[in-house]
Amino acid sequence: MRHYFVTGATGAIGSTLACMLLSDPGNELSLLIRAASDDDATARLRTLCDFWQMDPANVKRRVKLVRGDAALPAFGLDASQWNALTRTCSHIIHCAALVKMNLPLPQARQSAMSTACNVIDMATASMEHGRFNKVEFLSTVGVAGRRPGVLPEECVKGARSFHNTYEQAKSEAEDLACAAVERGLPLTIHRPSMVVGDSRTGRIVHFQVFYHLVEFLSGRRTFGVFPSLDAASLDVVPVDYVAAAIACSSTMSSYAGRILHLCSGSEHAVGLTVLQETVRTCLLARGERLPRRRFLPRRVFRAALPLLRTTAPASLRKAIGALPILLDYLGGAQTFGCERTRALLEPEGLALPDPASYLPQVIDYYLDRKHS
Repeated sequence: MRHYFVTGATGAIGSTLACMLLSDPGNELSLLIRAASDDDATARLRTLCDFWQMDPANVKRRVKLVRGDAALPAFGLDASQWNALTRTCSHIIHCAALVKMNLPLPQARQSAMSTACNVIDMATASMEHGRFNKVEFLSTVGVAGRRPGVLPEECVKGARSFHNTYEQAKSEAEDLACAAVERGLPLTIHRPSMVVGDSRTGRIVHFQVFYHLVEFLSGRRTFGVFPSLDAASLDVVPVDYVAAAIACSSTMSSYAGRILHLCSGSEHAVGLTVLQETVRTCLLARGERLPRRRFLPRRVFRAALPLLRTTAPASLRKAIGALPILLDYLGGAQTFGCERTRALLEPEGLALPDPASYLPQVIDYYLDRKHS
């Protein structure tokens, strides 16, 4: 029997992963849940069960809720709770993340680095009891920041700048994980790119950065005005592929010390012009009226954003204000190597799907929920 302690189980990756782990009757889960009360935590589990399409009564037989906070010392647990977990857990999966790009750096660090320290401390304490196997540590390809070229599947060394405080804080947290590996902690680092819905159904528990980009590319928020897309591309990956890779890794002691790139890589990165056509095709098929497209040089478009925000309806002003963050990503020429990762995962039956095979259902799932 494997006993997993999971942070971030209510998030996009964690929710899919927890459901996948429960499909194996040999797994038990302790889920760290941030909640004001036990009733609130139970309500959050019911919400997860609805998303999983599973009977809560069956889930409760193998799931224990641990009420705490990933960023507080010792996850906000008392000594008896901490000791009980370190004696029982055989695996730790760290998925918790505050995915906000523009937080003040101290706040972003508090979220990313405090949680990383807690995970490393719990794993270290668990190893003393002899039952512990390994840690799965969720990072991001964003740890490369603005580093040009291809990001290799190894620890990133040297100074670099970042697009935002989220990337910087996650990079510093990953440095802690790399140092723990050097000290002998059995830990695998996973770097997903931009995560989208399930490759078969489009399902995902939360709509994050990719879905803001979908709205942007539709033209509905900018009255059809876009920066030049040129040859820019986006690295996306479906959530079921990421979750399956992490679940597989958790059973493989030989993966300890490795960094896995859970991304499309240059071969499967999606051109923004292709993605825009997919978005608009999905909307037009629903009878949506879309504005005629007009393209401006990037610098001119960015300079025009304050005027665009001023003249836009109140409902669109916040979304337009967030566009500079997206434009930072779209302006880069960065790719992520994933050859080693694919060589490990493909023999285990985990083939990376082509984005063309899943993006229409990912977008349709979002549009169905947004307009329901």
